Amino acid sequence: MRHPMCRRMGYPRNLPKASVVICFHNEALSSLLRSVHSILNRSPSELLEEIILVDDASHRETHPDTFEPLDDYVKHLPKVKVLRQDARMGLIRARLAGAAYSKGEVLVFLDSHIEATEGWLESLLQRIHTNRLIVPAPAIDNINYETLDYTKTDGSKGGFNWALVFKWVPMNETERSKYYNWDPFESPTMAGGYLPFTVTPSTSTVLTMMK
Repeated sequence: MRHPMCRRMGYPRNLPKASVVICFHNEALSSLLRSVHSILNRSPSELLEEIILVDDASHRETHPDTFEPLDDYVKHLPKVKVLRQDARMGLIRARLAGAAYSKGEVLVFLDSHIEATEGWLESLLQRIHTNRLIVPAPAIDNINYETLDYTKTDGSKGGFNWALVFKWVPMNETERSKYYNWDPFESPTMAGGYLPFTVTPSTSTVLTMMK
């Protein structure tokens, strides 16, 4: 799915290690495990510190698979941990709980129904390695919610309509002429489901204040 030029790109050897935090509430176990396995299978082991699955008080009556069956399953997976909340915290506080539990130099927040592709982590970490103030966003392709088919999408910027609802805004020809198809480009905003940033003393202070 990636541009052929991406195969020729090299990355520094001293990239920071990432902790991936995935929050879920009443998620289908199959979708959750698909996300976990795609991350494990397509991330360089030396760059992946851990995957933290934060259960935001799922309902045992409707989703029993995400309790003991999930715990038993991840015992056989490397670097995967489950963190459970006793009461519903909401997405942001659940993410903060995962962040407080993490050990990596970079935090990557992902939705619980994603598919990581080859090279996804290296390219994000490379941007942060270049400038630790950068918050990079991946290109987000589509997974059909009925068939689970994976389809590629063209790069678009994040934006808002007049109702302040997030939407994808295609770049015009003038904007596209500034970049090659494999280049990163600036975006005024980004989707909240895919958020990597560097852990610094100032970041830790902000996380503590938000808690």
